[in-house]
Amino acid sequence: MSLALGIDVGTSGVRTAVLDENGAVLSMARSPHLPQNAGRIDARKWWQAVEICILRQVSALKDSGRRGAEISRIAVDGTSGSMVLCDAGLHPVGRALMYNSAGFESEAARISRHAPQPHIARGPNSALARAMRLVAEDTDGKAHHLLHQADFVAARLTGRAGQTDHNNAMKTGLDPASGDWPDWIGAVIDTTLLPYAHAVGTPVAEIQPSLAIRLGLASKAIICAGTTDSIGAFLAAAPAGTGSAVTSLGSTLAIKLLSRERIDDPSIGLYSHRLGNAWLVGGASNSGGAVLAHYFSPEDIARLSAGIDPGKPSGLDYCPLIRPGERFPINDPELAPRITPRPADDSLFLQGLLEAIARIESQCYREIETRGGGFPETIYSAGGGARNPAFTEIRAKALGIVPICAEGVEAAVGTARVAAGRF
Repeated sequence: MSLALGIDVGTSGVRTAVLDENGAVLSMARSPHLPQNAGRIDARKWWQAVEICILRQVSALKDSGRRGAEISRIAVDGTSGSMVLCDAGLHPVGRALMYNSAGFESEAARISRHAPQPHIARGPNSALARAMRLVAEDTDGKAHHLLHQADFVAARLTGRAGQTDHNNAMKTGLDPASGDWPDWIGAVIDTTLLPYAHAVGTPVAEIQPSLAIRLGLASKAIICAGTTDSIGAFLAAAPAGTGSAVTSLGSTLAIKLLSRERIDDPSIGLYSHRLGNAWLVGGASNSGGAVLAHYFSPEDIARLSAGIDPGKPSGLDYCPLIRPGERFPINDPELAPRITPRPADDSLFLQGLLEAIARIESQCYREIETRGGGFPETIYSAGGGARNPAFTEIRAKALGIVPICAEGVEAAVGTARVAAGRF
């Protein structure tokens, strides 16, 4: 009898999920991130929160009549592009940088002289640019390993650094087709710091025996190559099979389609992650729930949505952004918001915003279709907007397909499926 554990190091905290032998969710646990000092992220607090969450998970398992010692496979996901440098003993060298840190123009200029145009690792907000900044800050030269957030947690579990997965490494410059770091990357960063990249789900190493005892896990539990939090969420929301897509209606609008074809077009913010024998194609718009929250409370949205007639278009033509700049399906850092005119009727104003977000979602999938990726056979919806009936009807008109509200949206569940080999 063996169980699989998924560890999700997300934006708001750590969540874990355990799957039983049939792939059903047996139990879950969570822990918030520990407070960080202002302006300086300490990666050790990621691990401390993970430890707390695992101990809670083992306790939850006991309540269900199972034991943590039955967990034989573990995988970790983390926020894409968050990273830290560590020394040979896996101690952080300086601060960590998060996925949303920005302002690395000088590093981006160096990358642009060597990376192909266009390339996902280019730009002042790229993961590679963050890595270069961390290396520049290591003035004592203590660093031995560049670790993405998921890599850091996995390394603490195994006591072995220098390992990553194809998904986390892609935005740092890895070629997802070959699984290798490109030749040009040595011109911008010391390649001895770069981890070896494994295919998602590959068994990497056993857990440290002393740590297994302390956490109540199996002494020979295998740590598998993990993924990013957004891909973990996709695997939780969508059944396996090409043609399935997930739209995440959170603060931003993110879409992912499982395709047989690799589709990359960084000029519009579109890229593909390797996932088994298929490709997870997608991108993220800066539009989404944050725009709605800028104007309305959740209670207001629920109340005003009840007054919307989706069959009667608002006639409004908005570009719903909070500030200038869009990533996908238009990649333009200067694209200006357009949220005028604002009608006196708040319900009509909300409808205009929802219609605009739905048009963006449809355009995202059409851009994939025009590049040979096909249009989704099924679209699953995750996030707060997925349960708004008026919005669902508006989206169905724009997409030409009725989206389905996903039953499972926890990235920890998808990452547990990675550990169990069920993806």
